[in-house]
Amino acid sequence: MGRKIAIVLFNLGGPDSDKTVRPFLKNLFRDPAIIGAPLPVRWFLARLISTTRAPSVIKNYAMMDAGGGSPLLPETEKQAEALTTSLQKALPDDQVRCFIGMRYWHPFTEEAAEQVKAWGADEVILLPLYPQFSTTTTGSSLTAWSRAYKGPAKTICCYPFAEGLISAHVDRIMQAHKAAGEPDNVRLLLSAHGLPEKIVKDGDPYQWQCETMGEMVAARVPADWEVVPCYQSRVGPLKWIGPPTEEEIEKAAKDGKNILIAPIAFVSEHIETLVELGEEYRLVAEEHGAASYTRVEALGVHEEFISMLRDEVLASLKSDQTIRSCANSRLCPSDWKNCPHKQPHPKVGQRVNPSSKELA
Repeated sequence: MGRKIAIVLFNLGGPDSDKTVRPFLKNLFRDPAIIGAPLPVRWFLARLISTTRAPSVIKNYAMMDAGGGSPLLPETEKQAEALTTSLQKALPDDQVRCFIGMRYWHPFTEEAAEQVKAWGADEVILLPLYPQFSTTTTGSSLTAWSRAYKGPAKTICCYPFAEGLISAHVDRIMQAHKAAGEPDNVRLLLSAHGLPEKIVKDGDPYQWQCETMGEMVAARVPADWEVVPCYQSRVGPLKWIGPPTEEEIEKAAKDGKNILIAPIAFVSEHIETLVELGEEYRLVAEEHGAASYTRVEALGVHEEFISMLRDEVLASLKSDQTIRSCANSRLCPSDWKNCPHKQPHPKVGQRVNPSSKELA
């Protein structure tokens, strides 16, 4: 028998019942990657935020058909099964197994590490289900993994411009447009989870990756559509990157647009897609008289998306690099110093912000 290859899928995680909403939120907000305050302050804030937000969050989870919890884990399990099947076909002489490591609720990253150790993997590939790199998501998961697992592993740090990701998003968008009756006068909102502005100013490449990816998507939808990137899920008093999704929905509605809204930083259905985009923002659109409002589904097990993940894993297995992006090198311009790749700054005059055509 050949190698035992472990693929570790990272994601945020979510509570599995209404009783675990508060501890899930507490785990989230006490992460130093989320709140950078000193430990005692961070723990106090995590307890305060989790206590005050839990009642409203419990109501939102109750709106989904998931027993009062998040559908994220079962959605990720479907992706793991599809990816395992695809990889096993490509690697018939090897054993391939996907492990799920959630950051803030079971199965935790640490649990996945224990399972990988017990299985005795020969090769370990870390595959975040966050297409864009951020210190608050992939960076946090990698930190947790490095504490829990001391063996060698290769990391796929991001894949925001991978062909399969872009084409899968465009396919989902066009499917939604068709299902809505193919309206004209469309404004397509590409909504990603927001970040505090300070994190981006400190060198996090997330916003640049989201918006460059958005340009690539915009180049493949009908030319008469207006395409606008925006950011959702703001929490707390800090200034966040924008424009805010809610404000862009209000503008589009007042402009008489048919609104399509697509989650470009979420690959699985969960509270931000099903409730925030699907229910709360729909009410905003209707309140301001939108011609129509259509939510685009998350990628889930879209064939092109799963094939892209498979190809990234196969390329990582062949590479001698420990950190891989979809370009197999540093992906981000040097301004974004928190990109995990180490590469000298470009020479004077060298262009560092490639166009959509160059990245496609």
